[in-house]
Amino acid sequence: MTSKTITVPASIPFPARQLASVLQNLLAIPASHSVWLIENGCVVVNHRMARRPHQRVEPGDQIELDWIPMPVAAPSKKKKTSSRGPIEFLFDDPYLCVVNKPANLLTVPTRYGEGQTLLSRVERRLKDSDPKAQAFCVHRLDRDVSGVLLIAKSLEVAEAIRGQFAERKPERQYVAIISGHMEPREGTIRSYLATDSDLNRFSVNDPTKGELAVTHYRTRTEWKDASLVEVHLETGRRNQIRVHLAEQGHPILGDPRYRSEQAAHWAWPHRRIALHGETLGITHPETGEPMKFQSPWPQEFRDFQRSVTRAITKNQHKGDPKLRDNP
Repeated sequence: MTSKTITVPASIPFPARQLASVLQNLLAIPASHSVWLIENGCVVVNHRMARRPHQRVEPGDQIELDWIPMPVAAPSKKKKTSSRGPIEFLFDDPYLCVVNKPANLLTVPTRYGEGQTLLSRVERRLKDSDPKAQAFCVHRLDRDVSGVLLIAKSLEVAEAIRGQFAERKPERQYVAIISGHMEPREGTIRSYLATDSDLNRFSVNDPTKGELAVTHYRTRTEWKDASLVEVHLETGRRNQIRVHLAEQGHPILGDPRYRSEQAAHWAWPHRRIALHGETLGITHPETGEPMKFQSPWPQEFRDFQRSVTRAITKNQHKGDPKLRDNP
């Protein structure tokens, strides 16, 4: 067995100071591993054994670990990413909770009545502490998308936060890895989204035939044949980001629905979409306090960046372009 001592840095924002999240960020390990370490008695905080993944820690706290897991290898093309690990809570109070949704998990049941959804799992977790606890969906992420998701604990709180979304007040920032390079590198996509008989979404110009959808984007990094773009939503329509980027000729990698052939990439073997809800900012419905929550990149994003960067370095002598960053 090995041991390691780390000090909680002041740079970690308040919403991310739950023990499991701190371990995940500082050790660069999956959320499920950080929870496993805590629940199996491998973590000591300020000389006291830690047993709760959501225990709050503060800058300067000393964390001792009796065992450090090795990094997880990237999943093979034949292996489906699991969504059965613990749900990571980024924030939890009597009114709402904020979680880090894993990919390959429905937010809420469809008409087929799936029992294994993020909402049902969060509600079961809340009922462990309060048998009367309830969970209400405020917004959604597609099944194959990961990131920050807010759950209300009462219908009143849910309606208050939905009102913020209706008024376009929340800050919603995503990151996506797309095929090719956006031109221009920064801009706004505006259209009206309609739905066909197969539930696919597409843009129309007639406002009477679709829902207004406004997407702001900014390129962060360009590789040889892919880009990392930052996306800000002004509206939140179903499949909005996926449709808008695909219709520009740059689908999100791994998207099986919108330009799927073009969305294939040798460095993205994962059975999920390369789209992640990175930041969510709201006004607390009870206190009026502005709150912002952030979710670190999932492992698949880090693996992709590492793979394509190595490929660029390896082939620089052949004249391949270097990656470009947006400051």
